[in-house]
Amino acid sequence: MKTTLAEHQVFVAVVDSGSITAAAERLGQTVSGVSRGLARLEDKLGTTLLARTTRRVKLTEEGRELLPRSRVLLDAADDAEQAMALRREEPTGTLRINAAPTFMQSVIVPQIGAFRALYPQITLALDTHDRFIDLLEQRTDVAIRIGALEDSTLHARPLGHTRLRLVASPAYLARHGMPTSVADLANHALLGFNQMPHLNAWPVKDARGRDLQITPTVSASSASTLIALALAGEGITSMADYITRELVADGRLQPVLVDRIEDRRQAIHAVYYRNTALALRIELFLDFLAGRIAGLL
Repeated sequence: MKTTLAEHQVFVAVVDSGSITAAAERLGQTVSGVSRGLARLEDKLGTTLLARTTRRVKLTEEGRELLPRSRVLLDAADDAEQAMALRREEPTGTLRINAAPTFMQSVIVPQIGAFRALYPQITLALDTHDRFIDLLEQRTDVAIRIGALEDSTLHARPLGHTRLRLVASPAYLARHGMPTSVADLANHALLGFNQMPHLNAWPVKDARGRDLQITPTVSASSASTLIALALAGEGITSMADYITRELVADGRLQPVLVDRIEDRRQAIHAVYYRNTALALRIELFLDFLAGRIAGLL
């Protein structure tokens, strides 16, 4: 049979109080009730935990081994109760969130109304930047980061993954033709990043079987600018599904080299500093976001 928290509580109380009578007073129970609880624990574990005399109790070797484990169980139960009590309180304060402009607009902004309806006392401050920021310097509580993480001073909570695809406008493809092989891309205008070159590794294989590392014909510092260039018919670009899904659905962009695309996914994390306790408003936002964005990525 499984032991119970109540039985471990009795055991710890008897040890800390020094006697069954004192433990009964401490727990607000009868002496016989405490004695039965201790006996049940010993019976379930098949061992004697306390050597009893008329005046005092003494831990056996098995009791000494169990005692710290019982304390861990009771502490964990207390932590869980406190966490649930905190959740019943009305969360307040300002929550400062940073994300890339395209992620903020495509993923976070559509969820803000529902979050505010749940937690009307939390004030939101939304900030966008295409490059990674210093959370302390920018007074940011939580940042959404896409791709590999490097900063070990940050806690990171995974939120999901997003696929990469190649897209271009129908007008561009009408003028220059649809590429039918990866090699054909050499004859096309390629739109890429100028400040984050790792994002210029496209999800198709080059002649050597590696991810194609492009040299942009036109480069920009932000994904939103590259999308604008693609919509204007200036070339082919590689973008995440959450940015292009609606543009493809309404025909403003068209997938390119669909049969050659490798399943490349960018990890998406929410990050915050390790040296600060996770504020309730941050935890609530991360729980909320994680539960809602999977279908948007």
